[in-house]
Amino acid sequence: MKIAIVIPTYNERENIKSLIPRVSDVLKDNGINGDIIIVDDSSPDGTGDVVKAFSEKLGNVVLISRKEKLGLGSAYKSGFGKAFSLDFDGIMEMDADGSHDPLLIPKFIKKLEEGFHLVIGSRYIAGGEIGNWSADRRLISRGASFFIRFLFSSRIQDPTSGYRIITRESLKILDLSKVNSDGYTFQVEMTLRCEKTGLKVCEIPIRFVDRDFGKSKLSWKEMLRFFKEILELFISGMHQ
Repeated sequence: MKIAIVIPTYNERENIKSLIPRVSDVLKDNGINGDIIIVDDSSPDGTGDVVKAFSEKLGNVVLISRKEKLGLGSAYKSGFGKAFSLDFDGIMEMDADGSHDPLLIPKFIKKLEEGFHLVIGSRYIAGGEIGNWSADRRLISRGASFFIRFLFSSRIQDPTSGYRIITRESLKILDLSKVNSDGYTFQVEMTLRCEKTGLKVCEIPIRFVDRDFGKSKLSWKEMLRFFKEILELFISGMHQ
C-alpha cells in the first residue's frame, strides 16, 4: 500500500525540523512506501525553505507552496489532489506541531489493510489521552465532540481529530468538490460524510500532546466560527 502523509503548515519552522525526520524514519523502519506532502501557505518564518532542504536530502518529501494563507480545509484539498496525481492508495492527515506521534502510522495502515475506509486517531476512546492541555481547553474539546455526536447521531468519539487516514477510493466516493467546510470543521464534515455514505470508520487510541514551539492556531474567533459552521452543516441536512 502506497501512503501519502499530508501536513499543512503555517509558521511551523521549528516543529517541522524535527517532525519530517521522525516521520521519514518510521516509514523507512517499517518498510512503508510513502511520501510526506507539506502544504505551506508562504509561512513568513521560512518553513517552506526548511521543507525544500528536506526534499533535496530525503527524496520522499514534496512541497506545495501556496501564495497566501487559505485555510486548513483548502490545504488538505490541495494535498489530497497531489496525492491523487501520484497514485497513492492511502492518504493520511497529520498536524505539523508535533502533537501526533509518528510511531502510530503503521497502526493506521494496518486498519486500512483490515478493510476500514477511514481510521481516526482518537483522544476519547479507551487508551486515548491528552498530555498537557489546560482544563478549559479539554472542556471545550470534549464539549465540541459531544455537541457533534448529539446533533448528527454520530458514533465517532473524536470527530475533530486531525490524525487520520482514508483510502483513495473513499475520497473518490465522497467527492471533495462537495466538501464546503474549512478550518477545523473540515475534519467533522469528512467524518460525517463517511458515516452517511456507509463507509467503514473506526477509531484507534492516540496520546495527544501540545506543541513545543509556536502558538496554537485555535483562537476564540476560530472556535466561534467552528460552532457556527457545525450548525450550518446541521441546517444543510447533514444529520439526515
